[in-house]
Amino acid sequence: MTRVQLICIITNSACAQLNMSNSPEFVAAAEAVKTFTSRPTDEELLDLYGYYKQATIGDVNTDRPGMMSMDFKGKAKWDNWNSRKGLSKEAAEQAYIQLVDTLKEKHL
Repeated sequence: MTRVQLICIITNSACAQLNMSNSPEFVAAAEAVKTFTSRPTDEELLDLYGYYKQATIGDVNTDRPGMMSMDFKGKAKWDNWNSRKGLSKEAAEQAYIQLVDTLKEKHL
């Protein structure tokens, strides 16, 4: 069992584990994001989120936060992920890697 899987089990979260099915390049890009010295813009963060979720889970598998919900951040994240619907795992991984490479120039 990997450390990420163990953390997900302990926290009982539905986190998208980086697992054997993700490419080493994708895993390295996901780790690189954690080393950014400045915060990406909200739009950059949403794009990172959408590609990451599509690459690790696939098409959105949850309901959009409700109309009465004041969770605007959750709605924006869900919308961004849902906008990648139908994108293959491999294509989402490549888009994520390219985005991280671009963001490294600004945030490292």
